[in-house]
Amino acid sequence: MPESGNAFSFYRHKALPVAQLAQSLTKSVVRKLPGNTARVLRLVDCFPAFFHTDNMKLVLPLLAALCLLFTACRGSALNSIEREDLFTLEIGPMEDQIALYQLEGDSRVRSTDFAMRDGLFYIADGNSGKIVRYNSYGDLLFMIYNEETNPEPISLKTNIEENAQVTRWAFPYPLREPGKIVVDSRKHIYVEDRLPYERYSFDIENKALLDGIILHFDQDGRFIEYLGQEGIGGSPFPRIVGLYTSARNELVVVCRLPSGWNIYWYNSSGMLLYLVPIKNSAIPTPPDWPNVVSAVDGITAAPDSRTLYIKVDYYRDTFDESTNTRTGSEPDSSIIWTLNVEDEAYVDSVEVPFFEILENGRPSNIRMFYSMLGVIRNGKAFFYVPIDTGYSILLLDTVSKEQRRGYIHINNEELQFNDFNLSADGILSAMLVNDWQVKLVWWRTDKFIGESP
Repeated sequence: MPESGNAFSFYRHKALPVAQLAQSLTKSVVRKLPGNTARVLRLVDCFPAFFHTDNMKLVLPLLAALCLLFTACRGSALNSIEREDLFTLEIGPMEDQIALYQLEGDSRVRSTDFAMRDGLFYIADGNSGKIVRYNSYGDLLFMIYNEETNPEPISLKTNIEENAQVTRWAFPYPLREPGKIVVDSRKHIYVEDRLPYERYSFDIENKALLDGIILHFDQDGRFIEYLGQEGIGGSPFPRIVGLYTSARNELVVVCRLPSGWNIYWYNSSGMLLYLVPIKNSAIPTPPDWPNVVSAVDGITAAPDSRTLYIKVDYYRDTFDESTNTRTGSEPDSSIIWTLNVEDEAYVDSVEVPFFEILENGRPSNIRMFYSMLGVIRNGKAFFYVPIDTGYSILLLDTVSKEQRRGYIHINNEELQFNDFNLSADGILSAMLVNDWQVKLVWWRTDKFIGESP
């Protein structure tokens, strides 16, 4: 709840490793708890890598045990963060609707992402090929749309002359599959898009398909240029897993490769400043932890400095004491590492606590990793984990090491699709979808952070 660009959704978010929970969870007494069904199904979306056909022997007992887990992890013991419902949109193809067709069984699932900045909501609708901007009252202000996949706008002015004075307008642009979206302090829009199939290429050295670009629009929605790996007009990106804006309106693109990650850092004019590779073989591990296996949970860019935050989860093998044979792995610890981009050096780290699971109101021996949502100004990192009433939230100051815990409430009927955004100021907002509507909400995280009276 990730994600100026810190976002996650339960159709796209990187999976937390949960296989290590199967053995410990199924030791519990499993009870039928129908009220938790939606939460468990939502967790399946959260962990797609584990809930694969190859793992079906573990899936059924794990699902049953997860129901019990969520009953033991209710948010009543945490401080609730105040929620405000802002406005709703209908699901559909029109200019003031969001085309979440995949909810009706479309086999081609395209991304739907959004960003919130200065009270304005920018939604990238991959199914209809459009970008829309709303204010916090739900007024549609402008739209960038593909003329081939959208009907002609009715309430928005088109064919606008250069200096015309209009209040609501639309610009055509051949968007194909807009995905991740961020907005900088100039209100310039950066959005991920896909090239046509015939323009795909393949990086033989890194064994990666190159098919992504970043489109750059000005504050009114006029196209400026596209960015590739080298900058303006550059070669396509490999799979884009993160998009962020940072200090001085710099843009950060995080890409996943089979061998690791490439992080591209551009200035506000689109010039490539830094390329930071992070290899799988070079994931940081404390020197006194020789027998752990590492897994990167997330990489995010600081909104106020040339800094990357890398959350790494560590596991240890478990063994049968009688036979000394390996039986699996279990969570050992989790660390968020601070990387100075200019020096390409790790300058700090802080351990992230486990989420505490309660059984009958008492701590159990089951440990669960938080997942990283994002980092706001001054090095304050947000983490989350699903609970029965919504999500448990952890705020960890990477400088002072101070911790705060709370939770956000989400109703079961709002679980068709979730997409969250964390602004540089720490405002957490979300798109929550039921069968008929898309609801835009936010939470008073300023009070949770401690920066509001």
